[in-house]
Amino acid sequence: MKGLSFSILAITIASFALTSCGGGKAAEQKPAAPVVSVNVYTVAKQGVTGVDNYPATVVPLNEVQLRAEVNGSITGIFVQDGQTVKAGQRLYEIDRSKYLANYKQAQAQLKVAQSNLAQAKRDAERYQRLQEKDAIARQVVENAQTALLNAESQILVAEAALSNAQTDLNRSVITAPFAGTIGISNVKLGSVVMMGTTLINTISSTDPIAVDIAVNEKDIYQFSLVMDSSQNEQDSIFTLQLPGGQVYPFVGKLITIDRAVDPLTGTIKARLSFENPKENLRAGMSGVVKVRNQDTGEKIVIPNVAITEQLGEFYVYVLGDSNKVSQQQVVLGSTIGDKIIVREGLAPGTTIVTSGIQNLKNGSVVQVDSSKAATPAVTAPTAKK
Repeated sequence: MKGLSFSILAITIASFALTSCGGGKAAEQKPAAPVVSVNVYTVAKQGVTGVDNYPATVVPLNEVQLRAEVNGSITGIFVQDGQTVKAGQRLYEIDRSKYLANYKQAQAQLKVAQSNLAQAKRDAERYQRLQEKDAIARQVVENAQTALLNAESQILVAEAALSNAQTDLNRSVITAPFAGTIGISNVKLGSVVMMGTTLINTISSTDPIAVDIAVNEKDIYQFSLVMDSSQNEQDSIFTLQLPGGQVYPFVGKLITIDRAVDPLTGTIKARLSFENPKENLRAGMSGVVKVRNQDTGEKIVIPNVAITEQLGEFYVYVLGDSNKVSQQQVVLGSTIGDKIIVREGLAPGTTIVTSGIQNLKNGSVVQVDSSKAATPAVTAPTAKK
């Protein structure tokens, strides 16, 4: 019985050992990673024009509010609403009767002062000659000299009064300070206007006209280079897209950059100048200024879907030997519809993956679906940022 029990125990141990060995080998066998079916794209250069878009507002280069500088009622309107005017052209007249009377009165007072001065000079000269002959008291001579000084002072007072009267008389006629377009009048004939208060109308210059954009502070240096470049004078770096989507036929010129960055927005105002011979651009209009950037010329362009992002950096999967893929970091530029410019990281002729990316990692083996392989576009699109 003891021998039989030992035999059974030995067989059991042997069976367990064989089972354990077989189970270990099975555990070591891992299932092969599935092959991912993907589409690919052959990298090539394309002719593109890269642009950055900036919301824009049309503003006049010169604009002034015409306000009454004297009190009175409007007695003359010599311009129509919306009319183009020349510098110095008469626009409005405020009742001049009082100011003309004051002017004439000041003229008369000046003539009286001039006559008094002439008489004082004659008296002073005559008394001076008599004093030389000891024929007159010294006090009389001194009084004559004082009267002469007073007469000279009265001339200055009269001249100042005449100048003020002349100024008021001139201000009763409102003229255009520069050539431009006048707006819709705020007054009519007979309207009473108050000095410094009543807004009569507004006049704006129209040709050329300005367009303002807000530039991010990181782009200020590039805009400063444009201002210093002769290219700013002759090239189409700046174009304007109108609210209806049309492209304005004249190109812009960068004329100034504001003095300081707005700390709330981190932007600075830049002003462009556009020719406006037909006055198609009106102050207050909105639009989009397109600024040509560095992504212009023959550039590498790939589909957006090929890009993956990790912690703010961008990658593509490059197809290598034995259909294995590897991640390649790239530096991106402007977008072109459903594609994007690659500034660094890829060379022409490289094959990249454009689908199935979510199932890939470094070293993954892929199967290329040749029936859907992407090919480079043959058009020359415009890049947008």
